[in-house]
Amino acid sequence: MKKHGTLNSHISKILADLGHTDTIVIADVGLPVPAGVLKIDLALKLGVPSFQDVVDMLAEDMVIEQIIVAKELASANEETSRYINNKFKEILIDEVSHEQFKLLTHNAKVIIRTGEAKPYANCILQAGVFFG
Repeated sequence: MKKHGTLNSHISKILADLGHTDTIVIADVGLPVPAGVLKIDLALKLGVPSFQDVVDMLAEDMVIEQIIVAKELASANEETSRYINNKFKEILIDEVSHEQFKLLTHNAKVIIRTGEAKPYANCILQAGVFFG
């Protein structure tokens, strides 16, 4: 049994299999999941687990070199926007339209659905490389 890091076996497998520039999506309850993209559904009820809980957990276990969010996040959900900007001060944060964001999800290795029920509480995490 694992002692540290991500305990969810499906997420652990995805993280272990990521290569440089592969992406995963952390999604709120409403983000559509494109056909053919794996979905890991963690949502238990509205708000549980939160977007922040899931991003915090993944950030402990994943090398992240870039984050992509919808540009609408800043005005529609200031709390989540502040969280992302404070959490990832040293990482490139790219903003695209929500429509472009949804198109980018088609190339993700996985979409991890949270219970978050706030507008635009989604991000794409791009894998970096760990050289030890």
